[in-house]
Amino acid sequence: MVMKKFLLGMVLLCSVGGVAYAQNTPNPDRNKPLEITADESLEWHRNEQYFRARKNVVATQGGTTLKAALLTAKYKQTEKSGMDIHTIEARGNVQILSAKSKAYGDVAVYDVAKGYAVMTGKNLRAVSEDQTITARDKFQYWAKTGRVEAIGAAKAKREGDTLESDKIVAIFTTDKNGKRVLHSLEAVGNVTITTPDEVLKGDKATYSAQTSIAQIHGNVRIARGPNTLNGARGEVNLKTNISKIFGADNQNAGEGKGGRVSGVFYPGSNLNPKNDE
Repeated sequence: MVMKKFLLGMVLLCSVGGVAYAQNTPNPDRNKPLEITADESLEWHRNEQYFRARKNVVATQGGTTLKAALLTAKYKQTEKSGMDIHTIEARGNVQILSAKSKAYGDVAVYDVAKGYAVMTGKNLRAVSEDQTITARDKFQYWAKTGRVEAIGAAKAKREGDTLESDKIVAIFTTDKNGKRVLHSLEAVGNVTITTPDEVLKGDKATYSAQTSIAQIHGNVRIARGPNTLNGARGEVNLKTNISKIFGADNQNAGEGKGGRVSGVFYPGSNLNPKNDE
């Protein structure tokens, strides 16, 4: 099932908030020095309480690097903790780079107190070695709850497979070793999953890492060459590799038209659409 191939790829979107973390979020780089360089200037506005770096700014902390045309770090001065940076803003050709992933946008803003990062721009994308995730509107990351969102014509491409939806949401938890692991994945609105062999469509798709079950809800259509299956809900168990399709019943009455499943099969058709050309 192609959805399984996109699960770990959503981890790279966490790099959008990688330069700064909420105080209660595990981060091995948190206590390492933050180094900022810039071609034009590095300013300290004491009255307004912010730092600003201009032109080809590079900010590095541990294994994470942020690049931008303009970087602003706002802080508060407190007797208890001294200088407390609460907001980081990066603008202009923003890049957030780590060893395994890169995220690109025009603007990135991180609210340290809320543990919330948002990245916007005309060419939003997050790239790892084998996967690219793009979005039209924004990437969002909540450090405290481990929630990552790609919003607006979201698309995840991995090898020969593509997941497209209005919004893709991943929830992460922290295991006993402090490592971020996937809890669940959700694609909402106009879901299309395309593989070399199949095209799956529905209104919503979900995956639970605990059960290893992926489900597609609402006007489900699975096409393999000219052969099609139609129903209200589809279910794939990634442990057993068993797929099921269900019709609309009283519980799923809003998930599709009609209460029966249907299939259309063409004798003699090749199960691999590539070979039908």
